[in-house]
Amino acid sequence: MKRVSGLILAALLAIGTAFAGTQQGNPAGQNSAVDQKTQQRLVKEVRHELAMLPQLSIFDNLAYSVNGNTVTLLGQVRNAVLKGEAESVVKHVEGVEQVNNQIEILPPSPNDDRIREQVARAIFNDARLFPYAIQSVPPIHIIVNGGHVDLQGIVRDQGDKNEAGIRANGVPGVFSVQNNLQVENGARASK
Repeated sequence: MKRVSGLILAALLAIGTAFAGTQQGNPAGQNSAVDQKTQQRLVKEVRHELAMLPQLSIFDNLAYSVNGNTVTLLGQVRNAVLKGEAESVVKHVEGVEQVNNQIEILPPSPNDDRIREQVARAIFNDARLFPYAIQSVPPIHIIVNGGHVDLQGIVRDQGDKNEAGIRANGVPGVFSVQNNLQVENGARASK
């Protein structure tokens, strides 16, 4: 069970909570198609490199933005090693000249660790939400800081979002739940 949950956790964060940054336009309008292709390639490669980090789990949230040749890393992780590894792998992506690492390291807390595990069980043991747990890249991230839970990722519909929030809120010791899950159809409509 521990191994399966570890695999689930590692795959969850890999969902690609990537944010493509805005691109500085060329005033003359030259090479904009080439710049856009380069930007798209960088976004794809950075997402891949971050998703392949071995310590990444559903309890970590990595996001990024790409602006030209600069990548800004965002999110929250449980240890400094993961923060450093994320910066290191992104620096080695061809075309990346600068990495601005703004990843927050969550403070160690046995209580937060207990809450993380209980929230994951509460969410993924629910019959409605269980299919998210068996995906190769589980799309729900559970970030806990000082007893406050932040749900990140993408779910299929509003009902799944609501159910995840209710399940997380029902865990003893949780002070608050910020349900930042995005609904898949809503995410598509906003693009």
